Amino acid sequence: MHTVAVLALDGVIPFDLATPVEAFGRARLPGGRPCYRVLVCAERPEVETGTFTLRAPRGLDALTAADTVIIPGIAQPTTPLSPDSRAALIAAAARGARIASICSGAFPFAATGLLDGLRATTHWMAAELLAARHPAIEVDPNVLYVDNGQFLTSAGAAAGVDMCLHLIRRDHGSAVAADAARQAVMPLEREGGQAQFIPHDHTPIPTGAALEPTLLWIQENLSRPLTLADIAAHAGVSARTLLRRFTDQTGSTPLQWVHRARVRRAQQLLETSSDSVELIADRVGFGSPAGFRERFKRTTGVSPHAYRRAFR
Repeated sequence: MHTVAVLALDGVIPFDLATPVEAFGRARLPGGRPCYRVLVCAERPEVETGTFTLRAPRGLDALTAADTVIIPGIAQPTTPLSPDSRAALIAAAARGARIASICSGAFPFAATGLLDGLRATTHWMAAELLAARHPAIEVDPNVLYVDNGQFLTSAGAAAGVDMCLHLIRRDHGSAVAADAARQAVMPLEREGGQAQFIPHDHTPIPTGAALEPTLLWIQENLSRPLTLADIAAHAGVSARTLLRRFTDQTGSTPLQWVHRARVRRAQQLLETSSDSVELIADRVGFGSPAGFRERFKRTTGVSPHAYRRAFR
């Protein structure tokens, strides 16, 4: 039977710990046999969670027999990974075990070096910190999970359930995964490429940067057509200089920044107004409702109607 070892590190987040225990523990094959044997393990017999003390039934030796190792999130992502836990994870990977992290579990996972050169994700609020601490990892803050084959990472909270269901589907097919999803009262159809729901008030405006007045002006004029020439004229620079400054100060091109700002304004309107999608598309400056729907889904991972149902 496939063995899943859930590694409880100090400061483990109880929700993240329970996610793989429940998802894999309740998965059943046709006929009712369990799909997995789930073991909770830790470096020491007792683990502090912040709200209670957890008694782990197994030690790090559980990793030596595990087919899959799950690293749940921890409350303090910058907590150093102990040498013993690091060695146990690296040894598990070396013999071919699949390793996956949930939320801030990406930080101890990254500390092993196993994610170097790979794409990974974590909770969007911690993505910038993960990228800063581990520059060898390509951090993608916009997806629910990233599957690199042997190594997987997932975003916060419910995204851990998405990843576990994805692994069940990989191991046993869609029918078994769909049954596990029904037990978790979760949709099976959310895919790993779907964007995390990042709040619409986080359009990046670098305070004190030379472009700050222009970025604020763009936000005030999203409803009008905005060309590269318009933005360059407001900034008082050439188009070439504008492109260089935008890349340096925002990490994107002017038109990419405008598209994201328009989508975030649309998110706000979808949440707070009863305006039709067509009217909102016009109010945020998209030339056509079809173009708006395509850009909105590309940015958020869902349609405007689905976003409104979820957040209004």
